[in-house]
Parts: sequence; structure tokens; C-alpha cells
Amino acid sequence: MVPIDLDKVLDKAYADKDLSTIPSAPVSALKGVSERHGELLHEAFGIKTVADLANLKYARWAQTLAALDAAAK
Repeated sequence: MVPIDLDKVLDKAYADKDLSTIPSAPVSALKGVSERHGELLHEAFGIKTVADLANLKYARWAQTLAALDAAAK
């Protein structure tokens, strides 16, 4: 398991929450994502939660393409 400093990736309001609650939290629980960003993600892609964002097919495609590019170098 790779350790992760949750204070670096979560908003202060969520940093002390149980990790199992984070996928159902609003995307604004992620550090640097404002409530307005969350509204825009919802309008554009129907994303409401951290899990929705993680499962967004476009994000997965982009991650795969970037990994393939890095592996080819």
C-alpha cells in the first residue's frame, strides 16, 4: 500500500473524516476544488461526488493515454 498524506489532497473540512466517507463526499472535498468548480463539473458531466469524478470515463482515458506515453519513453 502506498501511503498518502490526506491533508495534501483533501479540504480541511474532510481531512479528519473516515476514508470510507470520501468517495461519497462532494468534489469540493478535494483540495483546490471549490464549490463553484463542483457546480461546473456537475453541469458539464453530471459529477456530484469524488467517486463520480474518479469514475469519469474521460479522466480514465486521459490517465491511460498519459501512462502509455510515459511507458513509451
